[in-house]
Amino acid sequence: MTATPDLATLTGDYTVDPAHTTIGFTARHAMVTNVKGKFLDFTGTLHLDGTDPSRSTASLDITMDSIDTGSPDRDGHLKSSDFFNTGEYPTMTFHSTKAESLGGDDYRITGDLSILGTTKPLTIDLEFNGAAKDPFGNERVGFEGKAEIKRSEWGLTWNAALETGGVLVSDKIKLNFDISAIRQA
Repeated sequence: MTATPDLATLTGDYTVDPAHTTIGFTARHAMVTNVKGKFLDFTGTLHLDGTDPSRSTASLDITMDSIDTGSPDRDGHLKSSDFFNTGEYPTMTFHSTKAESLGGDDYRITGDLSILGTTKPLTIDLEFNGAAKDPFGNERVGFEGKAEIKRSEWGLTWNAALETGGVLVSDKIKLNFDISAIRQA
């Protein structure tokens, strides 16, 4: 697939802007509701190749102690050895291994997601939201993405049985990415 001239002009290196980016997740709780959370501290880079999207890359490093679900008690439990064991595994990482255009504004990026010392492949479907120059002269690009994982595949197996059947925390976790990145000079 050939890129449009506008997309070709976006070729370059970008830094993820944490002030305008959300890296979040949703987990089913007690079989009846969803708990949403996000990470507040992370760094990331993108290399976009507008003429050949397959040569694009992405990398994220997420500080696990920055987890925020809106409940300090729940956040403390998630940081404990029952879940993320942030004292021993302070960072979750994603490094892309493949990028592809799906047509239009849709892309797919595949890479290695590392949690608790376990690395497994993860595929993220992305939608390109556009590019703009902000009031401060920064050239920005935006993407929205989503993926699903089974947390047990990364060793996140803590749970509690419910009296009515089922478990307290779902194995399936939905990941959400709302990325704003600034082109590097």
